[in-house]
Amino acid sequence: MSTSDAPGVNGSPAPPGVSGPTASPWLDILRKCLLATGAAALLVSAAAGLIAGGGAALSAAFGYAVVALFFGISLLIGHFAGKTNPSGALGLFAVTYAIKVVGFAAVLFVLGTPPWLESTWFFSAAVGTVVLWQVVEVLVFSKARHQLYNDDSEAGREP
Repeated sequence: MSTSDAPGVNGSPAPPGVSGPTASPWLDILRKCLLATGAAALLVSAAAGLIAGGGAALSAAFGYAVVALFFGISLLIGHFAGKTNPSGALGLFAVTYAIKVVGFAAVLFVLGTPPWLESTWFFSAAVGTVVLWQVVEVLVFSKARHQLYNDDSEAGREP
């Protein structure tokens, strides 16, 4: 015999179904990383502007922008690769990590040091962005659900 507080009895909602894997975690990771690091970059740029002037504020903003650009590209690659090959997206994401480090260095080498760039503010903002981005990325990725087995296949089902 069931009680009146049992799920599905007396018009109460039935229990939720089993949830599946996160459809594409990459854009959610990108959005949360950009929000967290962008807010921090605004604070650092404002502090740099108040302490050392406009060049420092611009240098801090540029440090953030370069890191966000390269780190964002790898998440976008993971997103688009995940549409066609979800299991290979993580591997491709890891490969792009190495490429973005080389790309980051290449941008700095090609651009050189512009006269307005204040290296301390640029470096501090860039390193801070990398650290905060990685923390947010790991936290958001760790909460994503990943399907380990193909539950839809006919193999393994009993008749």
